[in-house]
Amino acid sequence: MSERHDRHVSDRHVYEYAVLRVVPRVERGEFVNAGVLVYCRPLAFVAARTHLDETRLLALDPDVDLEGVRAALRAVEGVCAGGDAAGQAAHDDAGRRFRWLIAPRSTIVQPGPVHTGLTADPAAEAERLLEVLVR
Repeated sequence: MSERHDRHVSDRHVYEYAVLRVVPRVERGEFVNAGVLVYCRPLAFVAARTHLDETRLLALDPDVDLEGVRAALRAVEGVCAGGDAAGQAAHDDAGRRFRWLIAPRSTIVQPGPVHTGLTADPAAEAERLLEVLVR
């Protein structure tokens, strides 16, 4: 490999991500993608980016609790941000917060499978994934 290629690869870090899904009626198995979680261990980075397409969600369940879904998505963003917004996870490191958020659960907002990639900028990658997988 060329020195330029090696330098480019060494500027990138492994990251993990999961799509946040809103599952309004678990028994039907239908969902709407509403966000992404991104974790990059080498940079101690964890973040959530969310976007709720309310029209699409209401098409799946006209009686869905939109305010409850919005609150759940804000809570995920708060846990990622750390500090007081993270509640009990306030003093956990980025990796522990990410692992807690991707744990399977039967609530209306659920994480999808975890995937990996390489990035030099995990914040920009979170925005890109939101655009590609959610919007």
